[in-house]
Amino acid sequence: MSPEETSNDEPEWIATWKEHASAFDRVKSVTMTLSEPRSASWIAEEAVVAPNTARGHLRRLMDLGVVMETEQEGTRHYYPDPLYTRLRDVRELLEDTTKRELSEQATALKEDIAQWKAEYNADSPDALRERAAVDDVPADQAYELTRAASDWELARYRLSIVQDAIKNYDTWTSDPSSITA
Repeated sequence: MSPEETSNDEPEWIATWKEHASAFDRVKSVTMTLSEPRSASWIAEEAVVAPNTARGHLRRLMDLGVVMETEQEGTRHYYPDPLYTRLRDVRELLEDTTKRELSEQATALKEDIAQWKAEYNADSPDALRERAAVDDVPADQAYELTRAASDWELARYRLSIVQDAIKNYDTWTSDPSSITA
């Protein structure tokens, strides 16, 4: 038996995860990392829980406003609630960052976006993705364009979070109960 496996052929990291995180926490952890909606069965497998356990925890997460569901081809799929995620991100910024630091972050993000616009002569991340999909664009260039588009989208999202934090800084830092996450 290798040191990376436990006696029941389960990788050691899974045994450690199961030992230190409840089934609820594992389901939440998996669900909060999703970039696209997934079925309860898929989430259950990733969280190392039974499908019925995952469904129960997903219902609870929906009740808490953390997770949303949608139906795809007759099957319920789950994904992080965008509003919950946004407020959580704003709260983290407000806990760790001064108003001055937020302004500096906003400036840096605006500079990054301006650089992508100039470097790629494009107005949006979608324009880069469209350019990457053209038949005569080599794979390495397509990869670079889609990576830049993803980075640009993330910077736009992060800028909007920073702008929300700056706009509401005084209110939300003086009365923490005015923001929920």
